[in-house]
Amino acid sequence: MAADVAVRRRNCCTARGCSGLVTQFWGRTTVCSAMCGRNPCARRGAQFGAQACAVAFTLALAGCAVGPDYVPAAAPVPNTFKELKGWKRATPGDHFPRGDWWAFYHDPKLNFLIKQVEISNQNVAAQAAAYEQARAIIREAQAALFPTATATYSATRSFSGPAGRTYTTTFAPTVSAAWDLDVWGKVRRQIESNASAAQVSAADLANVQLAAQTQLATAYFNLRAADALKDLLLRTIEQFKKSLEIVRNQFNAGFSVSSADVDTAEALLANAQSLAINVDAQRAQSEHAIAMLIGRPPAELLVGRRPLDGTIPKLPVAVPSALLERRPDIAAAERLMQQQNALIGVALAAYFPDISLSAAIQWAGSRPFPFNVANEIWSLGAAGTQLLFDGGLRGAQVDVARAAYWQSVATYRQTVLSAFQGVEDQLVAIRVLTQQLGVQQKAVNAQRQAVQVFLKQFEGGTVVFTTVVTAQITLLGYEQSELSIRQSLFLASVLLIQALGGGWDVNLLPTKKELEQDFSLLPQLPPDRSGLRLQSPEISLDR
Repeated sequence: MAADVAVRRRNCCTARGCSGLVTQFWGRTTVCSAMCGRNPCARRGAQFGAQACAVAFTLALAGCAVGPDYVPAAAPVPNTFKELKGWKRATPGDHFPRGDWWAFYHDPKLNFLIKQVEISNQNVAAQAAAYEQARAIIREAQAALFPTATATYSATRSFSGPAGRTYTTTFAPTVSAAWDLDVWGKVRRQIESNASAAQVSAADLANVQLAAQTQLATAYFNLRAADALKDLLLRTIEQFKKSLEIVRNQFNAGFSVSSADVDTAEALLANAQSLAINVDAQRAQSEHAIAMLIGRPPAELLVGRRPLDGTIPKLPVAVPSALLERRPDIAAAERLMQQQNALIGVALAAYFPDISLSAAIQWAGSRPFPFNVANEIWSLGAAGTQLLFDGGLRGAQVDVARAAYWQSVATYRQTVLSAFQGVEDQLVAIRVLTQQLGVQQKAVNAQRQAVQVFLKQFEGGTVVFTTVVTAQITLLGYEQSELSIRQSLFLASVLLIQALGGGWDVNLLPTKKELEQDFSLLPQLPPDRSGLRLQSPEISLDR
C-alpha cells in the first residue's frame, strides 16, 4: 500500500507540474515530499500522506524488537553452607529486620549512629545522585519514541530597484515535525538497557549504604574494644601499684628484696601506663571514623565510654540460594547482565533501515499576524535509509555487545562465588572464635588465681618477686588476648550480616515498569541537592 501511495503521489505531482523530492524507501519504494500549495494535488497528497503516516505508525507499533530476549544466566549455588555446623537455619519468622539489621545488638547508641548514615554519609549521597542520573537517562531514551516539533518565525525585508524602488516585507512562520519510527525496537532495547542500568544503580546505592553501615559498626565496636582495653589497663595499673608498694615496703624493711625488684615493679607500672595512654589514640581514631561515616566533622561527635562485653547475638542464616535475593551486589551484577543483553539488540538494529516521517506547514505573506491561509505551504514526507556498506562496523559493534554480555555473565557468577566465600569465611570465623573465647576465658581465670597465689606467697617470703612479675605479665597478655578475641567475634558478626545482605531484599529494587513510567517533560530534581541534612549541630552520646 505504501508503494502504491507513493507511485500515485509521484504521478500526480509530475502531471501537475509540482516540485517534489523523491526519496528511496528501503531501496525500492519512492515517496514524494511535495511543496504543492493549495491545489487539488496537494489535497489528494495530504490524504495519501495521512495514509502513509498511518501505515508507518502501524508498522512502528507492530514492529518487533530485534535481539535476544533476556534469560538470567545460571549461577553456581550450593545446597547448603559448608561451615553451618552448630547454626540454626533461619525460619520465616526470625529473619533480619528489613534494613535495621543492627537491631540485633540491642545498642541504642549504635542504632542512632547507623541511622545517620542514610541521612548524611557523602558516599551514600553521591551514589544516590548517580541513581537519579540513571533514572533521568531512561527519560532521555524515552524521548526518542516521540516526534519532535519545531517552530520558526522569519521576517525578510527586500528591495528591488533602482527603477521601481520597491520595498517588500515577507513574514514566514513555519511549524515542522519529524518522527524517527522505532520499527525494529532499537529505542525500546535502549530503554530496556537504561532501565536495567537504573536498577544496577539502585542496587549499588543499597550496597554502598550497607558498606558504610558495616564500616560504622566496625568502628563502633573497635571503639568499645578500646574502652574495654582502657579499663583493663587501668585495673592492671592499680594491681601494679599495689605490687610496687609491697616491694618497696619489703625493701625498706630489709627483707630479701633487692633494688632491682623495685625497679622491675616500677618498670611494669610505667609500661602499663604507657599502653593506657596509647589506647586513647586508638579510641579517638575510631571516633573520628564514626564522625566521617555520618557526615560530621570529628569535632562535632562525642561518644561516651563503655567497654565491649557480652557476646554476639544469634544471627539467622538462610539457605545459600537466598543470597541471590538478599545481596545488593549480586542483584546489581544480575541487572547488569540484562543491561548488556539489551545492548545486543541495540547493535543488531543497526542492520535494518531507519524509517522516519516528516511534516511542515508554512504561511508566507506581507502581514505579521494573523496568518494568511491563502499563502499556505505544506509538505509531508517519509524516508527509509539503509546502510549498504560500512566496512564491518556493525558486525564489530554486535561482537562488542556480545562480548560485554559474556563478561557480565562471568562477573555475575564470580560475584555469587565471592558471596558464598564471604559467608563461609565469617561462619567459620564465628565458630572458631566462639570456641577460642571459651578456652581463653578459662586461661584468664586460671592465671588470675595463679597471680593471687604467687602474690600471697611473695608476701610470705616463699617465692621471689620474679615469679610474681612473670605471672602478672602473663595474665595481662591473656586478658588482652581474650579482649582481642571478643573484638574479632563482634567484627566477624558484622561481616557475616554484611555477607548475608544486611536485611536487604531484591524486592526493594524499583521495577522496570515503575522506572519506565516515570516520564516527565519537565525537570524532576530541584536545582541543588548537595546540602547536608543534619539534625543537630553537635552529637554527644553520653555514657
